[in-house]
Amino acid sequence: MSSIKPKPTSLTYGVLQFCAFLSNVSVVPSAAALVIKALKETEHDRMKTKNIKHNSNNSLDVVIKIAKVMQPRSMVNDISGTVKEILGTYVSIGCMVDEKDTKDLQQEIIDGVLEIPQD
Repeated sequence: MSSIKPKPTSLTYGVLQFCAFLSNVSVVPSAAALVIKALKETEHDRMKTKNIKHNSNNSLDVVIKIAKVMQPRSMVNDISGTVKEILGTYVSIGCMVDEKDTKDLQQEIIDGVLEIPQD
């Protein structure tokens, strides 16, 4: 049996399921891993480089695509709540969306100024 070693820079976790004598291992990416992948930045070795700054910018369409991937694992009923969760991940990483501050976009969603399509 071969063992798979994750990269030290990966931000994913695995799910291990047992059924009788069979096991199933799947890798489930986190929201931060999907956001950093969408930024299309080069990989950094977090052991050598500390306090990495992500200065990139994404569009709102990319945020909605990430939210649709994360929707089944989210505790929120509608997609706008999941988009706000992903925007919170952008805040923690330090990136912008459509050249705007992500906290402002979250407030626009709460106020109803920015409509998120439900499909």
